[in-house]
Amino acid sequence: MVTQAHQSHVVIIGAGASGSVAAARLAAAGFEVVCLEQGDWSSPADYMSAQPEAELAWIERWNPDPNVRQGPADYPLTGNADVRPVMYNGVGGGLVQWAAMWQPLLASDFRVRALDGVADDWPIGWSDLARPYAQVARDMSVSGLGGDPALPETDAYPNPPIPIGKIGRVASEGMDRLGWHWWPGANAIASRRHRSLQACQRRGTCMIGCPENAKATPSLTHWPSAQAAGARLVTGARVLEIPLDERGRGRGAVYRDREGAEHFQPAQVVILAANAVGTARLLLLSTSPRFPDGLANSSGLVGRRLMQHPYQTVSVVCEEPIDSWQGPWGQVIYSLEFAESHPDRDFVRGAKWMVMPHGGPMFAVAEYQEAHRGEGFDAIWGPNFHRAADEVFGRTFTWGIQAEDLPEDDNRVTLDPEVCDSSGLPAARIEYRVSGNTRRMLDFNVARAVEAAEASGAVSTLVRDVWPSGIGHVLGTTRMGNDPQTSVVDRWCRAHDVPNLYVIDGGVFVTGGSANPTATIMANALRVTDHLIEARASQDVPA
Repeated sequence: MVTQAHQSHVVIIGAGASGSVAAARLAAAGFEVVCLEQGDWSSPADYMSAQPEAELAWIERWNPDPNVRQGPADYPLTGNADVRPVMYNGVGGGLVQWAAMWQPLLASDFRVRALDGVADDWPIGWSDLARPYAQVARDMSVSGLGGDPALPETDAYPNPPIPIGKIGRVASEGMDRLGWHWWPGANAIASRRHRSLQACQRRGTCMIGCPENAKATPSLTHWPSAQAAGARLVTGARVLEIPLDERGRGRGAVYRDREGAEHFQPAQVVILAANAVGTARLLLLSTSPRFPDGLANSSGLVGRRLMQHPYQTVSVVCEEPIDSWQGPWGQVIYSLEFAESHPDRDFVRGAKWMVMPHGGPMFAVAEYQEAHRGEGFDAIWGPNFHRAADEVFGRTFTWGIQAEDLPEDDNRVTLDPEVCDSSGLPAARIEYRVSGNTRRMLDFNVARAVEAAEASGAVSTLVRDVWPSGIGHVLGTTRMGNDPQTSVVDRWCRAHDVPNLYVIDGGVFVTGGSANPTATIMANALRVTDHLIEARASQDVPA
């Protein structure tokens, strides 16, 4: 038996970065909003950041890989992938477990085909997101310094940047010696008390939650106002399918609660905000005679062109102590020196660099072990632990190298024919290969980062290969475009095939850029939601 609720104007699936923006904006405009989230709330009491065993929590309970974490709301990811996606299900989505780095895309990222002859251009440009970028930065209490000459001009950030500390000073001195670009990092972490956030205490444990509530997450920044305006948030709700009416309009969402009971939430408009993996999976699950290959999939592109920002690190060991356990875990400084294409290189597009702390003793030693595998450092405990800790703990910072990932059809999300989640739904199967272009890009940038380390006076460097677990950036499986044959949604992120179905998460990205995507995901969600509000009178809804 399926229980049917009262019809809402809008049902949103996913309470993360994009879903929270839409819920708050629509509810404030007077829409009846229901949001279905398969996870639950996380509170500071759940975080282990202030406890001595904080680093141990990263191994299982707060591991970013759902296959390791295996929480009640997680679903398995199977397949054969060079890089496995990581994600978090819960109120706030991936922004519960993120480093809070804040970066808009480059202007060139929207015009890759026109400039470099690869991939496709977006149907929108940087100017379409300029105002939303500024608004979501205020909403997220971003701390940073405006005026970076490598980026288009933007409004000032609401808070000054968090101090770059000793690691930022050492890294920036090396960049200055080479004449390379760097800029103080912008982070969605309050450097001073601002709105719902407290001032950062620089614990450096951002990835397993901020006990001071200094890091922005939608449970603090968006959901209080959304619920005050009347939005209803249903947690523990795993959506099974999006059913259609006889005209092919979405009727709402069927979901299963924690006890296994099924419910139907009817709605006039359906908005998918479940991340690029979760949204693609749900569309592929929602088959019908009209859409035998998955909802809104007449193009055959649902699930295809997955992008993830393949990631390598170069850790820089210094002779003097540099307090490199101090936070934020986000970017202290960043560099866009090699973020654009250059005719002298054997690859197109580029990578973003960012300086981050090296963590506590366990994380620092684990990084050391990973870099020295095959050199007699296979056992992490005993004398090896103490030797590595003496060498790197408190004296090492990391250049993170985040490569642009161009879209390829064979990098994709499908449904696993055998493995299911705890609700009996097929798991998401990930097929993903790091391209030759990306490998060459990473090799080049790693070599330059070693140069930067040497210019900073490094005693040694620790180079890790491409991280086998991703960094939480999943993009591109429901791409935006003007042509229904070569895209899933239009420039307003409305499905070409289903006129009352919208996708507002990172799946709509046409290209990935090298920037951390959250600012663009949230800005685009705001752009789309404002258009939906303005065009409500002409919105096609189910009969």
